[in-house]
Amino acid sequence: MAESRPAAVRGRLPAELTSFVGRRRALADTRRLLSSSRLLTLTGVGGVGKTRLALRMAAEVRRTFGDGVWFVELAALRDPALLGLTLAQRLELSRVSANPTADLAEYLEDRHLLLVLDNCEQVAEACAVLVSKLLAAAPQLRILATSRHVLGVEGEQVLSVPPLSTPPVEAPVADAGQYESVVLFADRVRAVLPEFVIGETNRAQVIEVCRRLDGVPLALELAAVWMRTLSLSQILDRLEDRFRLLATGRQARPARQRALDAAVGWSYDLCSPAERMLWDRLSVFAGGFDLEGAEEVCSGDGIPCDAVLNLVAGLVDKSIITRMMGTAHTAAWYDMLTTIGQYGGLRLAEAGQTREFRFRHRDYYRSLAARWEAESFGPRQADWYLQLRREHDNLRAALDFCLAEPGEGPAALEIAAPIWMFWFAGFLREGHRYLSRAIDAAPEQTPTRAKGLWAGSYLASFLDEAEQATRLLTEYEELAERYDDDHMRARIAELSGHMLILQGDLVGAVAQLERGLVGHRAVGDVQGEFDVLILLSAATFFLGDPRVEDFGRQAYELTESRGADSAKGYALWTIGLVQWRDHNQFDKATLSLRESIRLWQPVNDRTGMGFSVQALSWCAGSDAPDERAARLMGASRAVWRSNGAYVVGMTPYSQFDDQTEQRIRSTVGDEVFDAAFAQGAAYSFEQAVALALGEETERDGAAKPGMAGRLTRRELEIAGLVGEGLSNREIAARLVISQRTAETHVEHILTKLGFSSRAQIARWVTDHLER
Repeated sequence: MAESRPAAVRGRLPAELTSFVGRRRALADTRRLLSSSRLLTLTGVGGVGKTRLALRMAAEVRRTFGDGVWFVELAALRDPALLGLTLAQRLELSRVSANPTADLAEYLEDRHLLLVLDNCEQVAEACAVLVSKLLAAAPQLRILATSRHVLGVEGEQVLSVPPLSTPPVEAPVADAGQYESVVLFADRVRAVLPEFVIGETNRAQVIEVCRRLDGVPLALELAAVWMRTLSLSQILDRLEDRFRLLATGRQARPARQRALDAAVGWSYDLCSPAERMLWDRLSVFAGGFDLEGAEEVCSGDGIPCDAVLNLVAGLVDKSIITRMMGTAHTAAWYDMLTTIGQYGGLRLAEAGQTREFRFRHRDYYRSLAARWEAESFGPRQADWYLQLRREHDNLRAALDFCLAEPGEGPAALEIAAPIWMFWFAGFLREGHRYLSRAIDAAPEQTPTRAKGLWAGSYLASFLDEAEQATRLLTEYEELAERYDDDHMRARIAELSGHMLILQGDLVGAVAQLERGLVGHRAVGDVQGEFDVLILLSAATFFLGDPRVEDFGRQAYELTESRGADSAKGYALWTIGLVQWRDHNQFDKATLSLRESIRLWQPVNDRTGMGFSVQALSWCAGSDAPDERAARLMGASRAVWRSNGAYVVGMTPYSQFDDQTEQRIRSTVGDEVFDAAFAQGAAYSFEQAVALALGEETERDGAAKPGMAGRLTRRELEIAGLVGEGLSNREIAARLVISQRTAETHVEHILTKLGFSSRAQIARWVTDHLER
């Protein structure tokens, strides 16, 4: 692998939640093959440790890649058409269009980067096509994939991940500690029985468990959990029973697959009938679930709703599902390994219940979308955004199910249309795709289709799909007259006004929007009223109409009265624009616009941040038209395009861009401007936002070392432990504090630094606290 160029460590890797055991040979083989090949696929049965090996390898070589190491989890992805968008979002592309594959190829063309694609078998054919195109376009790109099957791409190197080493029959019993499977089993047993040690009395039984399970890590971990309640001899007896059961008609399966089947099936058998039933039903979730979802989807028909909590707790205790801690804004979240979920899915299918619970899953997310629509403009606004982001894979799964089922197009619209603001805030292209498909799948002219037409038209207009936006709006207008619906008429005026702004007809836009404002107020649509006030603020600002200040104030007061803090960011955007242009209050404008960004950061509203970073570039170009202002203009472009929006190229926004550009060019010259603009445009999303907030470093635009001053001494200590890869539980044990206290400290660190993941804290620690 090539030498890295001087740069901060970039990329995204999830933290390892448990200790990494052994694998020296496998790591060496992976490193050797990755250094000599641009595509390496780690293959093997589920549970053999492909993902853990890939993550450890990625962590070890991350400094070798100047543009970072990026991990993309594909286990929950079912629609191959979303593969490109998923990668683009994960890589924080500076441009996402209707052809994300082309955007990825262009983005990666000159980057030295390692892409880790995990669980490719779900979309293997699409992965093969995309990987081929990216490798052809980007000579410095390397890809490390995990899959149960080879991808079949030219130049692909394949490494079959072996199980952990186990003591052969002839090996001296005393040497057992030299074998990886024994070390892993003992480590995982100590997690549930801290006093456990391997000694003369149990060594032979431990060795036999490891042999029976063929060194498959997941199988060993499942067996270790049962040491809470069973002895080693009992575990061996039950494994023997399970292998005897598996022997019928399945002798041809590889030993490691039979070992995994035995461990998973045996764990399944040891669960209570109700726990097994819940395990099966939970398999319909994608990417995890919370307690409410489990209760709504899985209860009934043998599982009382009030029994779900205890059953979930039982499955957590047995390591069938994993609990991720909640935050101040979210409930506890649970997940199930792909292999475990697939086992439950097979049992559900054998019972003939898959379709039933897919429908129940669909119904839950349809109701969730309706609740979002009713409640998201209120005091739980941030909570709702965070919840839908966490439920993203489940929303995809519900929509994919509807679009694959004949006659379920209307149900897809009932999920996709009410959450149009969720799509608007961070997933424009994806939301547009789902709405377009759902509209095509629900041709009957009904109120449900009408809502989809409006939402689809709104997103299409923002994505510069003017022809489609007009076509959908025209049909929506026809339905508004058919139903004689004043609310629909208010929405038509709102959307027409929005489209006229983008076309540059500001006078016509204001006239339409004023009608929309009256209409929304008449029917009591507070969200619609707020949206129109923001659009009126934009239109009157561009016109130089003094009413802009009043519209902005009304919007701000509306968010205050409803407690909708995230939406307040848009009101602060309008206030900042007025402070800048109409009052020459550059400092106040900068504070307002930066505050709007900070309100959007926790919910990752990239569209909102795009507006404010762009406005900050206008302010900077007026106040100090220097090299930094040019760089901020470029960074504005990077933020906008990360969400697939094209506002930067639209009238009248582009007029202010043009004026700002000319002012800076006349001050610093074309050469300096072009270089600085290009530098900013090449920034990652995080770098661009850090620059806008004044928190960039000279090296890479990440958080300033001085930001450490925003953390308390205890928070700095805990940030360092996060950087070491410790979990909240391990931090609590190290510092002799409660796990809840550790979790609270980590949440405070994330909030103060404006980060969204532990991996970002770890990178920040590496860059700024360990020099």
